[in-house]
Amino acid sequence: MSVVTRDMLMAYVDGQLEAADRPAVEAHLAANPEAAAEVLLWQRQSNALRALFAPVGSEPVPARLRAHRIAAASGSRRMRSWRWAAAAVVLVGLGLGAGWFARPLLNGAPAASATLIADAVNAHTVFVAENRHAVEVPATDQDHLVTWLSNRLATPLDTPDLTAEGFTLVGGRLLPGEPDAGGRAAQLMYENAAKDRVTVYVTAALPDRAPAYQFANAGGAEAFYWANARITCTVVGTLPEAQMKTVSQAVYRQMTEGDVPYRG
Repeated sequence: MSVVTRDMLMAYVDGQLEAADRPAVEAHLAANPEAAAEVLLWQRQSNALRALFAPVGSEPVPARLRAHRIAAASGSRRMRSWRWAAAAVVLVGLGLGAGWFARPLLNGAPAASATLIADAVNAHTVFVAENRHAVEVPATDQDHLVTWLSNRLATPLDTPDLTAEGFTLVGGRLLPGEPDAGGRAAQLMYENAAKDRVTVYVTAALPDRAPAYQFANAGGAEAFYWANARITCTVVGTLPEAQMKTVSQAVYRQMTEGDVPYRG
C-alpha cells in the first residue's frame, strides 16, 4: 500500500486527488480516526469558505489590485502581467484550495480562535439581552465610536453598513480582551426590524498574524470568525444559517483590510 501523505489528504479534501490514490486514502482514514477527524475539519472549513466567498467571484477586482495604478510607469507588458497577478490574488481569496487555508488554521490557530469565539459569544449573550445598556456609545455618536475604538485597539476600524441586510447599527462598546490580541476588544451591535441582534467582535491581530477562517456553533449562537494581518473578527447571532452567512459576508467584505477606508 502506498504511503498516504498530508498533501494527498489535502488533495482529497479539495477534490484534486488522483482516482487511483482514493482507495489508499479512504483506507487510511478508516484505520486512523485522528486523521479522519482532521480531514472532516478541513472539509467543514472548505464548505465554510465556499459559502462565504463564492459571491466575491462576481465582484470587480478591488481598487488596490487594479493594474492601472502601476501601469503608467511600467508599460503595457507589465500591465498585462499585473492583471494576471491581481486575478491570482482574487482567486486565492475565494478559497479555491481549502487545504491552503486549513494549514494556518490547523497549525496553531484553533486554540486562539476558539478562545476568541468563546469571548465573542459570551459578550453577545450578555449584551443582546440588555435594553437600556446594550451599548456603551450609541449609533447617534458614530464618529466618536469609530475614533474611540480605533484608538483603543490601535488599528483603524469602521462600522459596516448592514442596511441591505436589514440591520441598523445600535452602537458599540469596549471590552477587555485576550492578552495575545492586545488586551482589548470592540463589540458593535446591530438590530433589525424584528429586534433580532447580531454583534461584531473585533480585536487587534494575533501575534502570528496567520489568516484563519472558521464557522462555529456555541451556546446556541452561530459565529463566523476570521483573522488577517490587521484584526480578528467574529460575527455572532442566532439568525437562520443562510441569513447569518449573508450578514457575515457583508461584514467581511467591509472590514477586510483595504476594502473600506478608515473615516478617522
